[in-house]
Amino acid sequence: MRSAQEVRQSTWYGVAVTVGLVAYGVVHLLIAWIALQLAWGQSSQEASEQGALQELATKPLGGVLLWIVAIGLFALVGWRVLDLAYGDLDTEKRVSSVGRALVYLFLGVTAVKVAVGASSSNQQRSLSARLMEHGFGRVLIVVIGLVVIGIGIRQLYKAYTKKFTEDLVGGVSDPTVLLGRIGYAAKGVAFVVVGVLFGWAAISYEPDKAGGLDIALRTIKDQPFGSILLTVLALGIAAFGAYCFVWSRNARV
Repeated sequence: MRSAQEVRQSTWYGVAVTVGLVAYGVVHLLIAWIALQLAWGQSSQEASEQGALQELATKPLGGVLLWIVAIGLFALVGWRVLDLAYGDLDTEKRVSSVGRALVYLFLGVTAVKVAVGASSSNQQRSLSARLMEHGFGRVLIVVIGLVVIGIGIRQLYKAYTKKFTEDLVGGVSDPTVLLGRIGYAAKGVAFVVVGVLFGWAAISYEPDKAGGLDIALRTIKDQPFGSILLTVLALGIAAFGAYCFVWSRNARV
């Protein structure tokens, strides 16, 4: 236990968390950029975490940057695991830490897959189709949809109550709070749309409707005034990316 506490208090641990949160912010900024292009018909790139990482891969030194992002995200997984093991967390915060660790792990694995040239863009849809071949599969998809909607509502709650400021140490400036509120609100809306699409896919037996962020953003784009709505959401996601940079300097580790 003492060695784990020493790790949490070490300089390199703080640096690793900082790199990870910067990487998390970069992913959101890239998603926002792709979403903006999608809003105005200028991109066929997948507007998702994988699409963002694929976009990063096209940049100079993209392969190196992907591995840095992956390492940073895995460092965030370690951060949350150590919090769970040794942090003084209540039940709510423990559940939140588990969820965050899974998100960071998913993104880290995705970054590694993109770095080595693997592709899984259609796996989620085909899995949904296979699940819908069975009655329990459709029920499971509805449950997944409800869980995702719950996560979205949780993000909106954090935006409304400014509860995310508990992740920060030191003084929290008004611009930081504004970025966080806008960012968490945008992520909440995106999660709710994804969850609704999962539920509707199961109810209407349309597997292609059950997808992740890319399908959600394209669904928003197809609505009346969709380009404007998607632009607003993209700017919100970009705000969260910017907030992550501030978070990286003031993270409660």
